[in-house]
Amino acid sequence: MMNTLLHMFNYTFIIRAFIVGLLISLCAAMLGVNLVLRKNAMISDGLSHVSFGSFAIATVLGVAPLYLAVPVAVIAAVMILKLNNNHHIHGDGAIAVLSSSSLAIGIMAISLTKGVNTDINNYLFGSILSLNNQDMIISIVLSLIVLILYIFSYHKMFALTFDEDFAKSTGINVEFYNIIIAILCSLTIVLGMRMMGALLISSLTIFPCLTSMYFCKDFKHVVISSTILSSICFIVGLSISYLYAAPTGASIVIVNLVVLCITQLIHYVTTKS
Repeated sequence: MMNTLLHMFNYTFIIRAFIVGLLISLCAAMLGVNLVLRKNAMISDGLSHVSFGSFAIATVLGVAPLYLAVPVAVIAAVMILKLNNNHHIHGDGAIAVLSSSSLAIGIMAISLTKGVNTDINNYLFGSILSLNNQDMIISIVLSLIVLILYIFSYHKMFALTFDEDFAKSTGINVEFYNIIIAILCSLTIVLGMRMMGALLISSLTIFPCLTSMYFCKDFKHVVISSTILSSICFIVGLSISYLYAAPTGASIVIVNLVVLCITQLIHYVTTKS
């Protein structure tokens, strides 16, 4: 089996998928900690629906999907933040408004053509193995930007995650860094669409964090543990997908789910003993 797994790296499309997927897994896991602890985990699901609408429109217009989806997702993320401050629409309501509207727009755009094609299915269910060289370069550059910005903003994001009022009192520009978080999330979600699809991408931001919080007690260790777990689960999921011709996105989610369930079981046994 080991020889078979090593042999898969003889294929260029596997190498592209491995590099891009690993970077996206790292970005999603890091940002997921902030989102989960701030009780904003479902923002990733909402942004994935927005991205799907963008991808659908881009495909219909014959435009490179990433060029349209990135700015649209960033605008949507900022709008969600603004709607959260609206007295009439809060939290989940803001996400529901944008996500359902975007899905409707995407479906309407598809209906005006000959119907759902392969590209749309890839964005809906994920198909990281279909990445081309241009997609890979764009994904690598944007992923590195996300990682660098997160590292340099780490302490500010830490403060925002637990107490915005305290962060504001220390002189942190809360609104600015909230927008930075929204931008980083939207970039990660858009890039992850190719790997996981609109229906599964939120799992990358949620599962590693939830698992890590069972055995890590502070923010820094949760972030480190989440990135390690996310990377391992991605590699295992990609390997399973290659060995058994299974859907890549679903394989990665199932691996994450199994790890979470095992962690919960171990935690339950140890706390009861």
